[in-house]
Amino acid sequence: MLTHETYDLPGLRMHVAEQGEGPLVVLCHGFPETWYSWRHQLPALAQAGFRVVAPDLRGYGATDQPAAPDQYNLLQLVGDLVNLLDTLGEPQAVIVGHDWGASVAWQAALLRPDRFRAVAGLSVPPMAQPPAPPTTLFPQTPDAWFYTLYFQPLGLAEAELEHDVRLTLRKVLVAASGEAGPRHPGDDTPNPFGMVARRDGLLAPLPNPATLPNWLTEADLDVYAQAFATSGFRGGLNYYRNLDRNRELLMPFSGQVVAVPALFMVGDRDVSYSSPMMQQLIAALPRTLPRLHPIRIVPGAGHWLQQERPEVVTAALLDFLRSLPAS
Repeated sequence: MLTHETYDLPGLRMHVAEQGEGPLVVLCHGFPETWYSWRHQLPALAQAGFRVVAPDLRGYGATDQPAAPDQYNLLQLVGDLVNLLDTLGEPQAVIVGHDWGASVAWQAALLRPDRFRAVAGLSVPPMAQPPAPPTTLFPQTPDAWFYTLYFQPLGLAEAELEHDVRLTLRKVLVAASGEAGPRHPGDDTPNPFGMVARRDGLLAPLPNPATLPNWLTEADLDVYAQAFATSGFRGGLNYYRNLDRNRELLMPFSGQVVAVPALFMVGDRDVSYSSPMMQQLIAALPRTLPRLHPIRIVPGAGHWLQQERPEVVTAALLDFLRSLPAS
């Protein structure tokens, strides 16, 4: 049975969905999601003999949302998961992440391989140390700025995204899905998370679909909308507000590789998959992940991989988990 628990971690109350018994697997969601993005994997992995926990990460859902933006850097996010393992009484776990959750997972495996014995990342590969503060590298013009820059001013994106939470989620989730169309250089299909017009904001150019894709029901949207109506978007946006700080904090680890077994999956219709930077990062994976399993490119899937193609993701994760030495 799926259960919901709230654990008192040092400095943070964390809500966790949990199912099954056996070796521990931690599932980390991205933006704008909650534990619910793993609704298909939780029962499947539990049935296969694993203890599976999917937390609402710091700032999301029913987990605490610290007010200060600087409380959302990667060291603290990894620390939350180490504290979660301690609270669960588990010496080790396999960590799986999607989107921002993937960034947290890669860093957890890099910094604490003694606690995270293997790692799987969906949609976002491990990133190299930026040569300069990231906010100085993102493009901007007098009329538009890259979405990560749009997310920097405190309150600006919150006001737009929280004006109609359900509509925000409806637009964002569909616009970044495989149903939005192929993503290849030269396509007319706009990148919904590229440049944001300073006058119009993020949401105006995104279509409001008359019907949802078959992987996202109105009931699913209700769950997300209720969570973000309660928490707001500030916690998730604060992850982006620590990009420069993360570079400073992680500089001592520049050049280190993730030494534990690793898996990477991405949809070929992900908004970033065809970008030159993503292709360079994927090409570098055998160096940054020396124990990398075969990369999985999922045809027709967009950014929300574990929701759009749950059977494919679950099967790949089970193959990966069963290949690992017993914990």
